[in-house]
Amino acid sequence: MQDDTITRLPDPSGFSSDPFTDVLRDGARKLSEQAIHAELAALMAAFSNEKLEDGRARLVRHSHLPEREVMTGIGPVPVKVPRVRDRGAGEDKITFTPSILPRYLRKAKSVEELLPWLYLKGVSTGDFTEALEALLGPNAKGLSAKTVTRLKADWWQDYEAWQKRDLGARRFLYIWADGVYFKPRMAEDRQCVLVIVGADEYGRKELLAMSDGFRESTQSWREVLLDLKRRGLKQDPKLAIGDGALGFWTALREVFATTREQRCWVHKTMNVLNAMPKSIQDKAKGHLHDIWQAETRADADVAFDFFIETYGVKWDKAVAKLVKDRDSLLTFYDYPAEHWKHIRTSNPIESTFATVRHRTKRTKGCLSRKTGLAMAFKLMMSAQKKWRKLDGQNRLPEVIAGVEFRDGIRQLQNAA
Repeated sequence: MQDDTITRLPDPSGFSSDPFTDVLRDGARKLSEQAIHAELAALMAAFSNEKLEDGRARLVRHSHLPEREVMTGIGPVPVKVPRVRDRGAGEDKITFTPSILPRYLRKAKSVEELLPWLYLKGVSTGDFTEALEALLGPNAKGLSAKTVTRLKADWWQDYEAWQKRDLGARRFLYIWADGVYFKPRMAEDRQCVLVIVGADEYGRKELLAMSDGFRESTQSWREVLLDLKRRGLKQDPKLAIGDGALGFWTALREVFATTREQRCWVHKTMNVLNAMPKSIQDKAKGHLHDIWQAETRADADVAFDFFIETYGVKWDKAVAKLVKDRDSLLTFYDYPAEHWKHIRTSNPIESTFATVRHRTKRTKGCLSRKTGLAMAFKLMMSAQKKWRKLDGQNRLPEVIAGVEFRDGIRQLQNAA
């Protein structure tokens, strides 16, 4: 028989009871209590031999703290923390605070990070309430869009600390550089974000520098590169990859004089095709691919000359954009073939900043300098966790040693 005859009306908010989630919450409550009591038992055992003068135990159980709810990824979970009483004399009283449940904790770390990531991924603050209810249920208490304001300040502090980190013990062989513009623009006119990503001697990619600059001027790039050197990047990278922005290359030659240059083929292809009529762009793009996808430098030179002869008469401006960077477009042939797909373009930066642009497009008006940089920094650091290592990591010591590569193949006669 039913316990009562009262008809349960649907929740006017649109949410219905979810028995499965209720089971998960009850299980989470029981598991947390088990973990807390196990930690308490270890504390009590550690002080079991300490007695008062009258023989009583110094440390004893003393009821519980008031029950509180902790918001988690499956909704609110009630928890109760036992108290202990230290009956010993002196000011150094023993207290019990579970490591999994610090004092005053009201939200699990995953939920604490949920709001900023909703914001960064394109959910406006006005839509937070609806999004949180859909994710955590109708009882998602203690979560407010105002949290974003506080977390923005935390992001900026994280960014400033990251900018000051020491690079003295690191060696970076390849660096990718690009200047990225936002829509909407940052508050200062012509302001962009200058980004450098590096690959270390173990093949790991890492965000090295990110700073705002005036356009992509030589002075702005010089400041970024000098800051890397000031923080310990003493050895010149072996190769730098970037687009045709003159400011970066001028600054690079001043700060890291021995670093070789590789122009980004993706940028170069777009620049050349933009100077040609749309009717022939697809065909011309195929001929450009024939250059940088050639297996040897000799084959690339043949394809290069063919492009010049085919399009040079009618579209001389487009061909001139290609010819002026011929040597720096083909530098990658002097490096291991396993690395070619990584060093022919500045894609590590371009693909990552697609997410940043998505977020900033949802932002109305201008971004302040701090907000723009902090948002970009948090997204870049999130993306960095998913970056793949370089292929052919066994070739990196050879690159460091200066072993000669020709058409991507190690030249054994020069390896001694």
